[in-house]
Amino acid sequence: MKYTSRPKPAQSRPNTKTMTRAIARKSQLGRTNRPAGPSRPQAGGPQNAAANYQRYLALARAEALTGDRIMAENYLQHAEHYFRSMAKNNSSNSAPQPVIRQE
Repeated sequence: MKYTSRPKPAQSRPNTKTMTRAIARKSQLGRTNRPAGPSRPQAGGPQNAAANYQRYLALARAEALTGDRIMAENYLQHAEHYFRSMAKNNSSNSAPQPVIRQE
């Protein structure tokens, strides 16, 4: 005996688009537009820029010694950002000179 599907009586189906929007909206009620992790300190004054500049130079140097040129270049680009930030902070003075250490 073959089973044939008979048309079912018309049932009102909820609009799935409306439901998904409502679910998404409901899940965002308590959220704010910030990361879930611990709050990061705001970038401060020139002392932070100088410290970060030195830190990224040291990281670049260490990566260069291990032979990872890609990461060394990445860290040098980060150091350059802080170098420019120091120059902006010291706009009344002459631009800071990059620190080059000879070992």
